[in-house]
Amino acid sequence: MRRPAWARLSAEGLLDRRFCDLAGLRLKGSILEPCIRRLYDELAARRLRFRPHFWIGTEWFCPDGIPGVAVPFYLCHPRLLQLERRQMLEAEGGTMESCLRILRHECGHAIDNAFRLRRRRAVRAVFGPATTRYPDTYTPAPQSRRYVLHLAGWYAQSHPVEDFAETFAVWLRPGRHWRRAYRGWPALAKLELMDELMRDLAGRRPVVTDRSVVDPVAGQRTRLRTHYRRRRERYDVRAAAVHDHDVRRLFSDDPRHRDRTPAAAFLRRLRAELRERVARWTGQHAYTVDQVLAQMIARCQALGLRCARPARELRLDALALVTAHTAELVHVGRFELTL
Repeated sequence: MRRPAWARLSAEGLLDRRFCDLAGLRLKGSILEPCIRRLYDELAARRLRFRPHFWIGTEWFCPDGIPGVAVPFYLCHPRLLQLERRQMLEAEGGTMESCLRILRHECGHAIDNAFRLRRRRAVRAVFGPATTRYPDTYTPAPQSRRYVLHLAGWYAQSHPVEDFAETFAVWLRPGRHWRRAYRGWPALAKLELMDELMRDLAGRRPVVTDRSVVDPVAGQRTRLRTHYRRRRERYDVRAAAVHDHDVRRLFSDDPRHRDRTPAAAFLRRLRAELRERVARWTGQHAYTVDQVLAQMIARCQALGLRCARPARELRLDALALVTAHTAELVHVGRFELTL
């Protein structure tokens, strides 16, 4: 891609730039371009004429009533993708697989808007009313079979319109036999309704053709530093405090082990691996998981703990402890509505 002047700035210099200063951002030539083309191919394979339009925003979202999708700015240039990972420890949609997952989900919102599907009696009866108040956070029931599984965090359980979008994404994804995968699940009725709806829409033009864009980055004067500070605050965590007795069960403060590897150093070496694996398993944001790890490391250092058992054994126990503390957040409603 072209290398704009801002791409040569240091991380600190880039954080001081405003969104409107990021001249030259475009979808063409970015990692989004082949993903959007793939999405259009999937829609065509289902004989759907609808094609959502896309624009560059600060994050993923589909505004109510608009049959289009805002995609995050950081996916439009490698330098910004690097900054996103540095600031947030992960980038939603940063790989082709994860990007396609989110695009299918957002396309579910867009096609709902394009054909005003939420107004249909059958949709309201099966998914619930779209007018249900949006919560700031939600507490999922991981064992429930009333919802499909697509995005992490049992996202379909957060709100009726998210349930619809997630069900559409599962229905649209090629190569997945949803009837077999969801046999015996109450969620199968939602997929059957989605199949019926989409067959009815095959070959039809959208009712809503509004090509408006909402909150594009070109018109935003917020500095990237402020943007990331607000995002990190969104994933702040205090509920799953790591107590001293937790880390003492893994490591030792016995003077006999004073020559062994410090527990804090051991966890720092594993930090990236533990963060990635626990975030994937629990559905929590990597930044949230990292705060749990930071608490563990801080307590290990304060208590002067050392590694007194084989590294492989400690690695598995540390993974279990971080997973357990992160999973606690599922039960206190710490999942954020971010897509």
